[in-house]
Amino acid sequence: MKESMTSQSHSDALVFFGATGDLAYKKIFPSLQAMVKRGHLNMPVIGVAKSGWNLGQLRARARDSLEKHGGVDPAAFDRLCGLLRYVDGDYKDPATFQAIRKELGSAQRPAHYLAIPPVLFGTVVEQLAKAGCAKNARVIIEKPFGRDLASAQELNRILLATFDEKAIFRIDHYLGKRPVHNMVFFRFENALLESFWNRNHVESVQITMAEAFGVQGRGAFYDETGAIRDVVQNHLFQVMANLAMEPPVRTDSESMRDEKVKVLKAIPPLEAKNLVRGQFRGYRKEMGVAPDSQVETFAALRLKVNSWRWQGVPFYIRAGKCLPVTCTEVVVRLRRPPTVFPTCSPSPNHVRFRISPDVTIAFGLTTMDPEEKMIGQSVEIMASEHPTPEEMDAYERVLGDAMAGDATLFAREDYVEEAWRIVDPVLKAGAPIHEYEPNTWGPGEVDGQVSPAGGWANPTVTG
Repeated sequence: MKESMTSQSHSDALVFFGATGDLAYKKIFPSLQAMVKRGHLNMPVIGVAKSGWNLGQLRARARDSLEKHGGVDPAAFDRLCGLLRYVDGDYKDPATFQAIRKELGSAQRPAHYLAIPPVLFGTVVEQLAKAGCAKNARVIIEKPFGRDLASAQELNRILLATFDEKAIFRIDHYLGKRPVHNMVFFRFENALLESFWNRNHVESVQITMAEAFGVQGRGAFYDETGAIRDVVQNHLFQVMANLAMEPPVRTDSESMRDEKVKVLKAIPPLEAKNLVRGQFRGYRKEMGVAPDSQVETFAALRLKVNSWRWQGVPFYIRAGKCLPVTCTEVVVRLRRPPTVFPTCSPSPNHVRFRISPDVTIAFGLTTMDPEEKMIGQSVEIMASEHPTPEEMDAYERVLGDAMAGDATLFAREDYVEEAWRIVDPVLKAGAPIHEYEPNTWGPGEVDGQVSPAGGWANPTVTG
């Protein structure tokens, strides 16, 4: 029997599996302290792991985590320690889940956060159901949600056997980032954009996620994943959906998510001719990486969105490691106007959204050149902001939303499966890998095969 909880009910306990892991250390403990500090967390927080630890060791781990990632707020940390519980045990052992049931005490609406490898999801969900911990509960699932369409469908089958879809929250923390969330708000609250946000005026859309670093000691993980699975199929498809979606008829989570799914449904499966995969020189020498690895550390692809609004407009996505800068931004190029001044050949007008490291919204325009020769010059009108210490972290936002039952920032079953449908053919076909030098913009094959008219707009970062 499926277990569900009304979307209006707030969770009254948080159980997080993988409490001694890397994700908990880097992200979850800092987010929990921030939630306590804001007054958003006042319920039992039960960490679960198989490490041979006790509660005192978990609290020490939490302090060390905060000292390394954001700082300890003494008052908030003391309150968090008062909320922490710990259950040590094997996920295959029913006794572990009886201990969780005991620690939940009078809590009736727990949220179970699975910050563990996907191979363990089925075991944990099954044990939660057997122990009576799934009743009126929510389950929060970390990415990667499968590695292809078939595995994603199997994961959905496992989850839906115990939980109702409304009680399942598939985390993509990228959606919790304020600039990504703000793209939708900015699009629909400014009449200026709507006047040209369509195939009649937009020439192309390009999305770049560049990282100036390599796999940072995570070679074993990355060699099972690659750029398409790691950031394109989830993070960057979400950015694309925010850019291309139609205005929702209401702002509830299902109406918002309906429009995002429609974007993916309008995209045909990716073809090999519209993809270039690259691997930076030296990747195969990383610890944990196969010496003959065919995993991509760079991907550039061209997609079609065959909707009424976007038909004929190419969407380009590029992501890679060991590129010249660390930056994520979107450039929407507009079609050139008819020529009035024959001597003028400016760059096309554009709209630029920078998501990180700073937050920028800019309009690229053409003005008269200083010499007044009517050659023109390109300028940007720009609004920029830098994150403040008070700004909510992505994990704090998505965990808080999940416990509140707000699914707006979470991927629904049909969205996940549509995203995999798009990339599945090329993942199975194994397109060629082209080597590229670190600190360059990927393999040279990109320019001849997957490049917008006028070339890629390479982001620059100063300071």
